[in-house]
Amino acid sequence: MNYRTIPGTELTPSVICYGSVFFGTSIPEEETFRLLDAYIERGGTFIDTAKVYADWMPGEKSASEKTIGRWLKSRGNRKEIILATKGAHPELGRMNEPRMSRECIEHDVDSSLRHLQTDCIDLYYLHRDDPATPAGEIIESLNEQIRAGKVRYIGCSNWTAARIEEANRYASERGLQGFSANQPMWSLADPNEDMMNDKTMVVMHEDSEAFHNRTGMAVVPYTSQAFGFFSGLYRRDNMPDKLKLFVNEENLRRLERVERTAARLGLSMTETALGYLLSQPFPVFPIIGSRTLEQLDESMKAGDVTLDSETVRYLRYGDGES
Repeated sequence: MNYRTIPGTELTPSVICYGSVFFGTSIPEEETFRLLDAYIERGGTFIDTAKVYADWMPGEKSASEKTIGRWLKSRGNRKEIILATKGAHPELGRMNEPRMSRECIEHDVDSSLRHLQTDCIDLYYLHRDDPATPAGEIIESLNEQIRAGKVRYIGCSNWTAARIEEANRYASERGLQGFSANQPMWSLADPNEDMMNDKTMVVMHEDSEAFHNRTGMAVVPYTSQAFGFFSGLYRRDNMPDKLKLFVNEENLRRLERVERTAARLGLSMTETALGYLLSQPFPVFPIIGSRTLEQLDESMKAGDVTLDSETVRYLRYGDGES
């Protein structure tokens, strides 16, 4: 497993981050504990959650954070983990009503600290943006949480490059901490954005990639495996409905290039697709969503993969020969 420092921080997590959307819900607590134990045994140190996971399902609210909190307490390994969570998400069912005030941010930070049974969050993301609120106001609210010792570093999820730049410029000019990491939707497969029901989600586009190339800011992408599009289980003629968000001609050609490249390099298709992200010119920490030990094993192997620039370009654009 490779480890990499998030620029501007003292955090050096494993390059494979474990996402926890369904921990404590469709993945029961006992199985969650087993998966987290296995993740640590395989060299993982970076866990990603959110206050809102998975509040759209029946049962306990903030189940993911609470389950992770119970695991951390039972294992006594908090100091070994780089713990990231997200807050300031709109109330479900009222996605058009932002929750980006100082009071909302403080409430969500305090809630997450209780759920996770910790006194400080290593990396705290804002889960959504409110473009109507000046970025400077938001940075000021987050820095209050840093000064209070509740949060070490801050990030953003589903923010555009322009808004991130606005926020970080404000922070830099005033000697405040800015965003250290960005969490967009990103994988080798470009989604069919017209099919996305949640219009507040932000996809990694060329302007965002240019921003990260220029600044070196870390990316911690969600949906990094495109729901298993590159798992090796599916081909052009057997795509299930769950992958319709990613079924388009360009992605199908990329799938074929992934298969050819994996065979040439002696890698699995999962390792190859994650290796594409891990081999960018800026730091990338893909979030995996493994639900079984077998999936976890295969995804964790990608933590040792680095592809050369020609292979990265071939996977995306098809230029040259693989």
